[in-house]
Amino acid sequence: MDKMVRLTQTVKDFLITSGAVAVGIATPETLAGGPPSADLTYVLPSAKSAVCFALPLDQDLIERFLKKEEYRGANIDNRRTNTLASGLATELAVFLDMMVFKSFAVASNLRYRKDIPGGVLEEKPDIAHRYLAVRSGIGHFGLSGNVIRKEEGAAIILGSVVTEAELIPTDPLPPEENYCDRCGLCQAACASGLMSEDEEATITLGGVEFTYSKRRSHHRCDYVCGGFAGLAPSGKWSTWSPARFPIPEKDEEFMPAILNAAQAYKKRQKGVRGFFHAVMPGKEFEITCSHCQLICHPDKEVRKRRYKMLMEGGVVVQNPDGTLKSISPEAAEAYVASLSPGKRALYEDVGGS
Repeated sequence: MDKMVRLTQTVKDFLITSGAVAVGIATPETLAGGPPSADLTYVLPSAKSAVCFALPLDQDLIERFLKKEEYRGANIDNRRTNTLASGLATELAVFLDMMVFKSFAVASNLRYRKDIPGGVLEEKPDIAHRYLAVRSGIGHFGLSGNVIRKEEGAAIILGSVVTEAELIPTDPLPPEENYCDRCGLCQAACASGLMSEDEEATITLGGVEFTYSKRRSHHRCDYVCGGFAGLAPSGKWSTWSPARFPIPEKDEEFMPAILNAAQAYKKRQKGVRGFFHAVMPGKEFEITCSHCQLICHPDKEVRKRRYKMLMEGGVVVQNPDGTLKSISPEAAEAYVASLSPGKRALYEDVGGS
């Protein structure tokens, strides 16, 4: 037992001294009964523990992003934080392996199961960090289904390592400490309608229940957060995507909408060099949204202020040199209408024009 205590503390120290703001430990027992992506043996049949940790995003960049003042900073910060999470997971896995505990570093993002119907297009992770995070006490589920913390809100990136090492599991946080008051701003800030407004999803992990808003088809997030479309149905605000292709109402209409917008997506010049993504047209994508994550702050007044920034931040268009700018909804509509049919088709359906 003393050996388990020492090793568990060493693992926590390893990550905290590297910049993690929280570390939790889960086991097959504490994750029992969960969704398939909570099954540690999928990546390591001999798994006995999983270490999950959180890294913070830069809060100073979030409001500039939401106000449409700066696009690049938040994108770079997100990519670097994800890269750091994957790197720390790899370093910890190597460290444990050198101590003769076979281990598997779970990528922070963009790694999906190939052996399911639909393959990688279904975007089902090998291991879902968020299940490990809520069960091991790193944070709570917010209404959005994102993991939230009373210090950073939802502005965190998660990483995990699955290992043969026997570590001492940590407890979930008390439900009464969850700051989520179901304000609904995460839902209101999502142009795709990913989160149901009247249905909930409940999962059980090791006998503990967790609830959040039921998510509709993930293709909704692909379409909007991926940048295929960006103009909200109201026409009054947008994400950082200059595309104005219509946002469908039904789940089954989103994949055809993505396919319809894919050629325009590939031809548009990117505002920044974002992530490389195996299933995206052109293999690159930028973070144009993430509103549900970035708006969610522990202080409700900050949440409301950030939501107002988004609603009043205008509509993004793309300049001839590929840079992006935000202007009024009316000016944006006029600008796109003034483009040649070929150029205009990069941003919206032009029909027979």
